[in-house]
Amino acid sequence: MVLLNYVVMCLIFGTTFLAIKVGIDAGAPPFFSAGLRFFLAGVILFSFMLWKKQARLSLLLHKEMFLTGIGLTFGTFATLYWAEQHVSSGIAAVLSATAPLMVMLLQTGMSRQKLSAISWAGCLVGFVGVVLLILPGATLSFSFLWLAGCVAVLIGQIFYSGGAVYSRRVIQRFQDTSPIALNAAQMMYGGAMLLVLSLFTEKVHIESMLTANALFSLLYLIVVGSMMGHTIFYWLVAKTNPVFPSTWLYISPLIALSLGVILYNEPLYLLSLAGGITIIVGIILINMDGLKQLVGKKANKLSDIRH
Repeated sequence: MVLLNYVVMCLIFGTTFLAIKVGIDAGAPPFFSAGLRFFLAGVILFSFMLWKKQARLSLLLHKEMFLTGIGLTFGTFATLYWAEQHVSSGIAAVLSATAPLMVMLLQTGMSRQKLSAISWAGCLVGFVGVVLLILPGATLSFSFLWLAGCVAVLIGQIFYSGGAVYSRRVIQRFQDTSPIALNAAQMMYGGAMLLVLSLFTEKVHIESMLTANALFSLLYLIVVGSMMGHTIFYWLVAKTNPVFPSTWLYISPLIALSLGVILYNEPLYLLSLAGGITIIVGIILINMDGLKQLVGKKANKLSDIRH
């Protein structure tokens, strides 16, 4: 059951980038569609947790939900949705995979701990991967908006890393509250902020949201991307550990890259493919210590079963 859910989660997270691209290309305003996605997904999940008596309305009054929403939802997806107007879904997915690198650098800066040699190597390899990924678009057919889109995705991962580090403290503080309820609350706040941003920056035409592709994109991202994907993630955290579910970052970006090329005819340069693989290798090196612990625990469990 764990393996099946893990595969499903990787597939879900690998398809969301293309679903975003489909909706935006159909004419859906990026900030409005992002805000609607997360606000509705948050409301539905939070209502369900209230019904299950695993959350209280008073949770929404805590500033921690607002602050987490800024990092994990508002900052991360405002930049991603805007960027996917100008870059392919595959490139956006691979650039989003730099999040663990950002998280590690932020944690190291805050704790003032020294990085291991292999972690520094991972940072260097990841940086080289980003350069390789962006290079073809910057040299073969230079577009300022394309480059701005790539930079926007990377800025979004800075928001995400800050939100991820802060959310760990929030989970510890609200230990009696389901992580799913905490995630739903921050999605509601982040979604609401995206809708406010849309109000001041976009002209929303309802007919553009009612096209088949825009509706499919929105419903898929609400139900499958936000509700199912994140619920499976937290289920896997509860059943295994925080490290194992996070390894989706090694698989889903390459799924997104492949789907964009096969299903949506997105261009793919060999140098960009090499850059994507290089970024994944860098992330693996950065998380090598955690992966070794994960493999060691699995080996110990197998040994215990045999004996």
